[in-house]
Amino acid sequence: MADEMGEHEEFVHDDTMEEEDVNMDDEAPDSEDEGDGKKGANRVYLPGISRALKEGEEMDFDPEAYKIFHSFETSYPCLSFDIVQDRLGDNRSDFPLTSYMAAGTQAEKATQNMIYVLKLANLHGMEDESDDDEEEDDDDIEKKEEEEKAKQPKLYAAMMRHRGGINRIKSTIIGDSNVCAVWNDLNRVQIWNLAQPLEELDKLYTEDQEKNSNLTTTVVNTQTPLHTFAGHASEGFALGWSPLKVGMLASGDSKKNLHIWKMHEGGKWVVDQRSLVGHKKSVEDVAWSPTEESLLVSCSSDKTVRLWDTRLSPAEACVCTVENAHESDVNVLSWNDKEPLIVTGGDDALLHVWSLKTIQYGDPVAKFKHHRGPITSVEWSPHESTTLIASGEDDQTTIWDLAMETEDGRDEDLPDIPPQLMFIHCGQKEVKEVHWHRQIPGLAFSTSLSGFNVFRTINC
Repeated sequence: MADEMGEHEEFVHDDTMEEEDVNMDDEAPDSEDEGDGKKGANRVYLPGISRALKEGEEMDFDPEAYKIFHSFETSYPCLSFDIVQDRLGDNRSDFPLTSYMAAGTQAEKATQNMIYVLKLANLHGMEDESDDDEEEDDDDIEKKEEEEKAKQPKLYAAMMRHRGGINRIKSTIIGDSNVCAVWNDLNRVQIWNLAQPLEELDKLYTEDQEKNSNLTTTVVNTQTPLHTFAGHASEGFALGWSPLKVGMLASGDSKKNLHIWKMHEGGKWVVDQRSLVGHKKSVEDVAWSPTEESLLVSCSSDKTVRLWDTRLSPAEACVCTVENAHESDVNVLSWNDKEPLIVTGGDDALLHVWSLKTIQYGDPVAKFKHHRGPITSVEWSPHESTTLIASGEDDQTTIWDLAMETEDGRDEDLPDIPPQLMFIHCGQKEVKEVHWHRQIPGLAFSTSLSGFNVFRTINC
């Protein structure tokens, strides 16, 4: 990154952002509603099922479908991110909301990349449309403008320079500190301390609130990784922190290698140089069991899903293999926090749900087909055990509820739609990753080539 780059040039906003501003865009995404040709009538538009839009037609947005929606962009795409756990409390829902994130860039040059640590503040919900047709006087208009200005969302960013594009980023808490693991395209996995950038974020926020400084970005120049592992034979994407064992990490690469990290006294990591033996192709994703400290699941482009017991030697650690778990590459997976369920998504555009009670037989307990392209991300809700979110290369983000039964949920007007499909969120291009906020029920985040969306739907 060139030294002369200004601190405020990393973020853009509708191509009209002033140099000193870092703003969030309140415009709504493209929606699923489309007129059916009858005056005053609307019907659901279903991407890939409804007719193609005609020349000059655009999907419109129904604000009544969302409780909250915000979007923002970065000048370089961030195709991986994670929600950073904060100390503002759990199960919060009162507006305005605040959230912290860590994200990594994919810049054209290795030296231009950054780890962004972000604070999203003053997030308000959707406003109800006023039915008052009375004319407003100047005082009313001025008061309304002041109220709208006070509800403008704010984005604060602390940026750490990082050599190499970031394939995957995962955050966790170790002791009193937030840290993140980063897989980069230079074949290295690194662990970074987020304490300093988070402190800088809160300083920016306080100064902006007290002085209206408009200073919303800063560069943390002195940061170096806590640990770097250069033992992978190639770059990768699979990365997962254990929710039970502090500091335990798994990382997998495109050369079928899967390594286990353990944190020792003094905050030092030791990585087993021996890869877990089993996968024949790229390890695409990993997740640790939420109930068994030594149990790990992985998926691969060899079409398998594998369960590992990391107490055993790397050659014997694979305790269950699901052959042909999908028709092609298995891209992503998520382990349910509350139920013994794992969901996987593949290049075949399918979502498969596996029960830990029957996975050894190789048959999923549920299969869902809606997406028209490879699944790029999937995650169980941390608050609703039967709800999950997924994204695909068809530019759709979908929310599913497994509790909906076919006979109860089937819509006769939409026979091709699985009854478990609760919501389709559109408007982004090439959606790469989706996450739920673990401390704000129902709040979802997604990232794509066209930027970030933050939203909560009316049914979450």
